[in-house]
Amino acid sequence: MQDILEAIMAVEGSDESGRQLAGLADLPVPKSYRGVVVRADQARMFEGLATQDKDPRESLHVQEVPTPELAPGEALVAVMASAINYNTVWTSIFEPLSTFKFLERYGRISALTARHDLPYHVVGSDAAGVVLRTGPGVTKWAAGDEVVAHCLSVELEDAAGHDDTMLDPQQRIWGFETNFGGLAELAVVKANQLMPKPRHLTWEEAASPGLVNSTAYRQLVSHHGANMKQGDVVLIWGASGGLGGYATQLALNGGAIPICVVSSPDKAELCRRMGAELVIDRAAEGFRFWSDEHTQNPDEWRRFGERIRGLTGGEDPDIVFEHPGRETFGASVYVAKRGGTVVTCASTSGYQHQFDNRYLWMHLKRIVGSHFANYHEAWQANRLVALGQIHPTVSRTYPLEQAGRAAYEVHRNQHQGKVGVRCLAPTDGLGVRDPELRSRHEDAINRFRDR
Repeated sequence: MQDILEAIMAVEGSDESGRQLAGLADLPVPKSYRGVVVRADQARMFEGLATQDKDPRESLHVQEVPTPELAPGEALVAVMASAINYNTVWTSIFEPLSTFKFLERYGRISALTARHDLPYHVVGSDAAGVVLRTGPGVTKWAAGDEVVAHCLSVELEDAAGHDDTMLDPQQRIWGFETNFGGLAELAVVKANQLMPKPRHLTWEEAASPGLVNSTAYRQLVSHHGANMKQGDVVLIWGASGGLGGYATQLALNGGAIPICVVSSPDKAELCRRMGAELVIDRAAEGFRFWSDEHTQNPDEWRRFGERIRGLTGGEDPDIVFEHPGRETFGASVYVAKRGGTVVTCASTSGYQHQFDNRYLWMHLKRIVGSHFANYHEAWQANRLVALGQIHPTVSRTYPLEQAGRAAYEVHRNQHQGKVGVRCLAPTDGLGVRDPELRSRHEDAINRFRDR
């Protein structure tokens, strides 16, 4: 592994990295590597504890694991950096169920997928790094290519997946519903997960947009989501967070009018630094959408709607960008404009949504479920990053050994934007191949740092 790292580091500061790194194909593949894992024999370790009391630092371990053989259509990537997503938090606390059930189900498909059904699960759904090897049938990518990986793993043997790969019955999220994920020194991906690394970004910056930026792109921009257009009023919950930070940028970049909902003055300031003008600090303004654990408060929905109209000059949101779920969903359905769209994913505050259906049915609103993105959507989202139109939201990074601490911060909402993890990269700041483009966007790239 050290030889691989030294070969990658030898081209640091070069703009011809891919050509010079082609020699990686001549280096032997390590028989094992370090990865962040959960263990099947610990899947019940948090039973009886409340969700907030479950600690990823206790369940996520860095251990040496065997390097799997490559299957046709796959690539082995030396991972320089990865990032924490909420699905890693779910994996680490074994909620809503143990991911070993996903691996067992995947392993039943074929002898090749059986590789994934192991007593440990290498987690992580983001990665930036360098291709080491490709399996049979891969022609687009080669050893030495600097890449990022999106997290859609799909078999594409069913007709249903060929109009929209997210509808393939064998669609899975890599590193969550499959093994050999990105929080590791090596990762196994399907070749159709790979995209070019944005040349002006560091490894940790390039690793951070993959899952959340692609998810936000499908939710807002794609015709599979809200099909956002210029001038749309877009209400964005958690607008400075890992997902909301990209939704805010996509809305601004697409000519929409974001209304950013946050929970602190610092988060409100981050939204303004991204260019948003309409911001609601829901904590400062005391919005409480539930009277108690079982009863929502429609008066607060109305007060929230009035606050939105006060900011927009009387307009309701064309689109509500929903991901908190249970806590906010009733308010989201209420405040969406007549004929508007609530587009939803994730449900980080709870999956059981309650809303007053009169405001949906009688006002002709739509609820659209959205889950990650297909390859085309992920590619387009990554292209916007590569062009410098959308920027990473990394606030801090940790070494691989402290991935549990990084996941803990996300679980406890102690972070802003995205939390990065250095895998093979020894320090932050490496991997920039286009310093001129970077210099034009330096302030925007760093606006989340150390927050």
